[in-house]
Amino acid sequence: MFHENIRLNGYVKALLIATFAGGCFWCMQSPYDHIPGVVNTTVGYMGGSVIRPTYDQVSTGRTGHYEVIQVEYDPSRVSYNALLDVYWKNVDPTDQYGQFADLGPQYRPVIFYHSPEQRLAAAASKEALAASRKFEKPIVVTIKPAATFYPAEDYHQQYYRKQPIHYERYKVGSGRAGFIQKKWGPK
Repeated sequence: MFHENIRLNGYVKALLIATFAGGCFWCMQSPYDHIPGVVNTTVGYMGGSVIRPTYDQVSTGRTGHYEVIQVEYDPSRVSYNALLDVYWKNVDPTDQYGQFADLGPQYRPVIFYHSPEQRLAAAASKEALAASRKFEKPIVVTIKPAATFYPAEDYHQQYYRKQPIHYERYKVGSGRAGFIQKKWGPK
């Protein structure tokens, strides 16, 4: 669960890791990058059997890997529950086949936990969302133990900053932006 220590204002702080699969990892990075207390985000792959997979391999849907966002955060500045809240507001938690225009096992929604505390928090958060009746269909997001994380290729990292026009077209064209707006309103 602890990733590394950072030195801030003369104090050493431990950073924690959270990992989420929410469809296309390009669309999951921007929401987390704008959260105070998030120190770093990296898109990549998790959950499969192929060692050091490539995007071309994962995109076939045959590696068992998911496209994920790994979030390094300072728990004294942002809680894991706050990160879960960001997750729920950026996915369709009722789609067990993928997310928006991206269908296939590599795009299914999953919360990967790094500790028993994260597992319990994720389960409670999922139950609370179901109880809220915000969605008519059942919440199908699975909660799994974290596995080895493999960073994606450099051209995928911070894609929304590197290719902002293409990224926005994709986010809108995939249906994600409209879904978020409809379910949660404007930012």
